[in-house]
Amino acid sequence: MASLLGRQFSFEAIGTQWTLDIWTNTEESALQELLQSVHQRIEQFDQRYSRFRADSWVSEVAAAAGSYALPVDAEPLLHVYDELFRLSDGSITPLIGGLLEQAGYDAEYSLAEKSGFAEQIAPKWQQAVTYADGQLQVSEPVVLDFGAAGKGYLVDQISELLEAAGITQYCVDASGDMRYRHPRQVPLRVGLENPFAQQQVIGVVELTEGSLCASSGNRRRWGTHHHIMDAQTKRSPEDIAATWVVAPRALEADALATALYLVSPDILEQAFSFEYLILYDGYRVQRSDDFPVELFTASSRPHETQKGEIPA
Repeated sequence: MASLLGRQFSFEAIGTQWTLDIWTNTEESALQELLQSVHQRIEQFDQRYSRFRADSWVSEVAAAAGSYALPVDAEPLLHVYDELFRLSDGSITPLIGGLLEQAGYDAEYSLAEKSGFAEQIAPKWQQAVTYADGQLQVSEPVVLDFGAAGKGYLVDQISELLEAAGITQYCVDASGDMRYRHPRQVPLRVGLENPFAQQQVIGVVELTEGSLCASSGNRRRWGTHHHIMDAQTKRSPEDIAATWVVAPRALEADALATALYLVSPDILEQAFSFEYLILYDGYRVQRSDDFPVELFTASSRPHETQKGEIPA
């Protein structure tokens, strides 16, 4: 019976380029069935958590106050936001959606600040929203936005699908937010994109297992805003160019890569275990002691690739 080794599958979904590298011998029919399950899970996740879809659960919650059944996978996502809201004194909240829409990051991608933005205030998380026993209670219509952590959480879910199918050696990469597993922890070399020159990398991470996620304000920027916004000040941080986080799960890695724009690492370390690199304007770098990176100096030869060597 035929088997495959070292297969790669690339596709676009939810506005993101996905790449699945699978290095476990797997029959073609099983791979195709697995890919179908992957696409179904992505569609299901988008239908639940996208604020850009009129038929999503998030859009249903935005329509009126009341009680709503939580999606079965919602609580891990909400728990991470609970912690980030607490650690950031309210600067990070899933109720940032209304502010982002008023600022112009709406379903139409108008990227134009609306007249009501100056008066808009984000509702207080845990005052406007509570959840327990599979139900979400909202005291007023709220626009939930899970952009800080949602893609990482979906990477975890796809990774768990692969593992449930017996795939023990893989990399799930959603445009730089990735989770990697190798039974012998052979390092995967991953380039860190230079936000000032996107065809180059500023260094290479050796990821032995777990997740690596990145955040950069240069991806969605308009006027004085980008997609990361402080819910208290309604401002987008300008001194940080990019962040990278290594953590066991992509849910936390993705959330913390965003959180580092608004909260100091030592505060986040009170609740999360992670390694990080922060790149400031002027190429100034702050990093944790164990962030597994080789940084290039100005005299280093430029590197042009995003993902490095495929492990054997």
